[in-house]
Amino acid sequence: MTKYIPMLSQHLSNLFSRDLTTIKEEIIAYTNEDALWITREGINNSAGNLALHIAGNLQHFFGATLGNTNYVRDRNFEFSGKVTRQELLDDLEAAEQSILDTLDGMSDEDFEKEYPLQPFGKPVTTGWFFLHLYSHLSYHLGQINYHRRLIKPI
Repeated sequence: MTKYIPMLSQHLSNLFSRDLTTIKEEIIAYTNEDALWITREGINNSAGNLALHIAGNLQHFFGATLGNTNYVRDRNFEFSGKVTRQELLDDLEAAEQSILDTLDGMSDEDFEKEYPLQPFGKPVTTGWFFLHLYSHLSYHLGQINYHRRLIKPI
């Protein structure tokens, strides 16, 4: 078995909080709220939909799966829906709280356990899956940053 560094839950909490804060700052930085939802040729997802996807993904895989939050994910809405900027910020805040609450209750040994779901069709450890979720968040953060800079306010 892989050995995880002590305090992995604290390190992940810090990283997720840092990058979710950055996503919220990116969303606020759009000078026109409508620009959050713009797509153009070659840009398949708006920043708003990417942020909805991040919030839904994290609330599902952290909160609902391990934290028993009763969150119900609507993945289709994440990529097709539209909400106000404030609702989007609230969703990101809820995702962050879901992560912090879940990680706060975990021991280092919990990261060695098999994650209860098999999103890739095979068992993975909880620690491995959380690292995957962090890289997924980071990838979409970069997309949101580029979207904001490429899309001119309407």
